[in-house]
Amino acid sequence: MAKVEIYSTSWCGYCVRARGLLRKKGVPYEDIDVEVEPGRRNEMIARSGGRTTVPQIFIDGAHIGDSEDLAALERAGKLDALLGLAP
Repeated sequence: MAKVEIYSTSWCGYCVRARGLLRKKGVPYEDIDVEVEPGRRNEMIARSGGRTTVPQIFIDGAHIGDSEDLAALERAGKLDALLGLAP
C-alpha cells in the first residue's frame, strides 16, 4: 500500500473531506497538522511547489494536490492504482 501524507488543520472542511475518502478506502495516512507543528507549513509549501492552502496531499512522495484533486482522481478511477489497492 502507498504511503499517504496529508498536511492539514483540524478545522478545515476540505481536510475532513480528504481524510474521509481515504478512511472509506481503508487507507492509512500520516496527518500532519500545520497548526500543531507550524514549522511543517514551510515544508508543505516547498514540497507542493508553493501552494499555501490545506490540505496538500502526497502519495508515495508525489504531490497529488488538494482535496478537489484527490476527489477528481477518484472520479476518474485512478486513485485506487495510486494507493496500491487491488482492482
